[in-house]
Amino acid sequence: MPDPTPHELLTVVLGSTTPTSRRLVLNRRGSTVWDIETDQGRYAAKVGYPIEATTEWPAQEWTARAPGREGAILRHLGVEVTYGEWERGTWNVQPWREGTSLYDLWEPCRAEGSAKEPDLGDALSCAQAVAALHARGWAHGDIQPAHLIVGQDGTELIDLALARGGPIPGAYDFPFPGCLVHYEAPEISKSVLATGYAMPTPEADVYALGASLFISATGWRAVAYPDDAPRPVQRQAVVDGPHRPVNVAGPLGKVIEAMLSPTPADRPTSAEVCRALS
Repeated sequence: MPDPTPHELLTVVLGSTTPTSRRLVLNRRGSTVWDIETDQGRYAAKVGYPIEATTEWPAQEWTARAPGREGAILRHLGVEVTYGEWERGTWNVQPWREGTSLYDLWEPCRAEGSAKEPDLGDALSCAQAVAALHARGWAHGDIQPAHLIVGQDGTELIDLALARGGPIPGAYDFPFPGCLVHYEAPEISKSVLATGYAMPTPEADVYALGASLFISATGWRAVAYPDDAPRPVQRQAVVDGPHRPVNVAGPLGKVIEAMLSPTPADRPTSAEVCRALS
């Protein structure tokens, strides 16, 4: 069955809300997201469906469940969210998070010849958001610069569909399949290579945050591998290491170096990262 069109997918959520305006934010295999305005406010609307197998990609069923799973997690965390099912998957409608992704925010630092250094306040804000989630007993599992939204009142963590920390309705749950390899801790990549799955942890989140700070500041992935390398090759490079030299000046570089330790127990906790950056 071909992937549904964005127009077809939006009709799935129209029954739960009446947009006065809409903007397609993301339309990729398995997930479509809109920024919508309603009389009640601004929201992100997400619809998931299975990824069909191709010559380059295996089939993935978990993407269909992801919006529903995220909805259940956000409900656990006290966020006002609606979510449900449709014939090919799940959907959710949640408050829009206003701000700029960490990667976009630090773009001037990556400009050729730039002397601008990353803002420690931004880094602290991101660490505080991660630490707050950990303090509530959850691991995010998919921390990356695009999921760190820095606003005037602090940083918001978005895309929590892969998080672990509380009970999830069985109809929406699925094993953790790993995340974007640029930000996977070595122990996560090793487990995915061996079994196909892994378990998100606060320690792996700290590694992912360190890799996010590093790439946002420098433009470089923490671990080097060819851009077109298959996922297993990428993961093996992460497992084998080492990571690139952390050429970020000042206290931020020292903190990132510690966060990227290949041994989970040697990494600082997210609370310790906050104290180091304060």
